[in-house]
Amino acid sequence: KPEMVAGHSLGEFSALVSAGALSFADGLKLVAARANAMQKACEIQPSTMAAILGLDDYTVEYICQEISNVVVPANYNCPGQLVISGTIAGIDEACEKLTAAGAKHALKLNVGGAFHSPLMEAARVELKHAIVHTEIKAPVCPIYQNIDARPHTDPEEIKHNLIAQLTGPVRWTQTVVRMLEDG
Repeated sequence: KPEMVAGHSLGEFSALVSAGALSFADGLKLVAARANAMQKACEIQPSTMAAILGLDDYTVEYICQEISNVVVPANYNCPGQLVISGTIAGIDEACEKLTAAGAKHALKLNVGGAFHSPLMEAARVELKHAIVHTEIKAPVCPIYQNIDARPHTDPEEIKHNLIAQLTGPVRWTQTVVRMLEDG
């Protein structure tokens, strides 16, 4: 029996299955629904992501806020590595500004869209229906969810956070720190 679980982005569904909150079959259905919804959202507006290496989170967040196009922190992967997500023009401008601010690398990623950003709103709306109509039970241990890096055991909170995750950042760095603090 795990004492706590977490999963990065899509991995949150695996974490729920391993904690007994979600059946394997329902997990597969939700993963498929998520993939289809995200693909449709990607087709609405071309968008992308970039990995920013060697800058602190605050600097990346600040520069993203200064850009008029959609650009947001999407994946806090580890100290010094933050993936940003947004429109193609926004990501291009952000990479230029972040490199000028001292980033060791600002690498555009070969992805189909701006995952974990407001540009996934259509996917969030579509996936919400599937999540709301799926049975999620209380897990056998806390699940640390991406949206807030906090432990959750209430099925309704878990559902809410799974829905919010599509347009919100993956706070993986914060999750790992919190899990370590919690033993």
